[in-house]
Amino acid sequence: MAPEARIKLFLKNSATAFCAGVVVLSTFSLGAEAARRHYRSHHHHPPQLAASPPRALPYPQLPLPFEISGAQYLPLAWADVKGWGDDDHLAAYKTFRASCKTINAQNGAPEPKNEYKALGASLSEPCRVAKSLELGDDAKAKTFFEENFAPLRISRLGEPDGFVTGYYEPVLEGSRTQTDVYNVPVYRRPSNLFVRGYKQDSVSLPNKGPVYRKIGRRKLVPYYDRGEIEDGKIAGRGLEVAWLKDPTDLLFAQIQGSARIKFEDGTTLRLNYDAYNGYPYTAVGRILIERGIIPKEEMSMQKIREWMAQNPDGAKELRRQNRAYIFFREVNLSDKDEAVGAQGIPLTAGRSIAVDKSLHVYGTPFFIEGELPIDSERSKTPFHRLMIAQDTGSAIIGPARADLYFGAGQEAGRVSGRLRHPMHFVMLVPKGLDPSVRGAKLPVPDPRPSEKIAKLFPQTDPARTGTPAAAPAVTPGKNETVAIAGPVPLPVPRPAIEPVPEPRRPVKNRPHRQQ
Repeated sequence: MAPEARIKLFLKNSATAFCAGVVVLSTFSLGAEAARRHYRSHHHHPPQLAASPPRALPYPQLPLPFEISGAQYLPLAWADVKGWGDDDHLAAYKTFRASCKTINAQNGAPEPKNEYKALGASLSEPCRVAKSLELGDDAKAKTFFEENFAPLRISRLGEPDGFVTGYYEPVLEGSRTQTDVYNVPVYRRPSNLFVRGYKQDSVSLPNKGPVYRKIGRRKLVPYYDRGEIEDGKIAGRGLEVAWLKDPTDLLFAQIQGSARIKFEDGTTLRLNYDAYNGYPYTAVGRILIERGIIPKEEMSMQKIREWMAQNPDGAKELRRQNRAYIFFREVNLSDKDEAVGAQGIPLTAGRSIAVDKSLHVYGTPFFIEGELPIDSERSKTPFHRLMIAQDTGSAIIGPARADLYFGAGQEAGRVSGRLRHPMHFVMLVPKGLDPSVRGAKLPVPDPRPSEKIAKLFPQTDPARTGTPAAAPAVTPGKNETVAIAGPVPLPVPRPAIEPVPEPRRPVKNRPHRQQ
């Protein structure tokens, strides 16, 4: 056989033998592993460890710290609240209890993450107390507020005072059908008006944020503004609930957010805010001031009405500067009932206020103090009254901004129409959020664990270890010595062991067999 043939035969036999060896070894290792598993499963049972119960938190879940965006506050004593003792606290208490009906009904409902407010659900505790407290005495009502609330002076950051305006419910003449005299339509909410996050049949859509109308099946565009609606964009769709004489009457009904329309047959239609068209509110009075038409110190709702009556063409252009447009819904109220606020309950004339909904919680008491032109346009009537937040408005923005509700009718309109004044705001914060009361709920922490550590890690002789001994310290006010543990000794580092090289075995050279 040729040498090349012998080499090929040798390599072929070696490869066959190597593969056979690998198969035998793998079979042996798999069998051994199977035997070990069988032995463990039949002869060795590891102890079953009981599941440890979930560890309780060391501190209770407390409300977040009191914080209102863009505001500054100053804690006060009741004696420092000017005019506090002169108010009718019983009237304020009755208004507060009316708000508590809604607050108690919502108790336990989680607050949306995007609507966090500083008071949170803290009003539920004073409302729980008021629920079983039928008071008929002013002194007891005053005591109720002092025992359940803490006064806090509040204003916008960098400003000393807050700011108030007034609002009311207009009483207007109208008709159920269009005539030559009554030709200004009052619209209900259109069916093609959409607000993201709300159903089309939701009651009282928000008065802020974008609003759309639907074109076709999917396309959404901004809704019509005031000018387009006045020009008839939604006319003839059966949306008219009533007809008025003057577009200025409609404008002020929309600004107030509610209205009473009296018909010739003696019946009354009650209307409340239901939705808006998505455009920000623009104060027409501010435009008249900026244009130099009415001086700022003389501005009032009556002045605006007079100017619009004398300038019908200018009035039309001025109205359209306020692109916002309000849609109403009918409410089942009698003439004796007050208008319903955003909290969902009838307002109280002289006690209800509208606040910034994004910052405050409905039902919050505010003590408002200062001087207002109540008796006449130039009078400085002392005003120190506890008011309850029960409503909101698109123009009410800020931590110390309020719209005071004065009732319905012409006289209420005259008073509220001349209010644009700085006032002191004192917010009544439930004592559950007071820092001292919250601190009393915190458990006392464990004592300093130095003694425990000293017992677990006794200190050795410093002469041997080279570490300083713990110095005794005397606790102030006590005649006893407490051992303060020194630093805990670190474990000795693991010694580095150099690997010992194994002796190499001699390799025998096998000569090839020749055939």
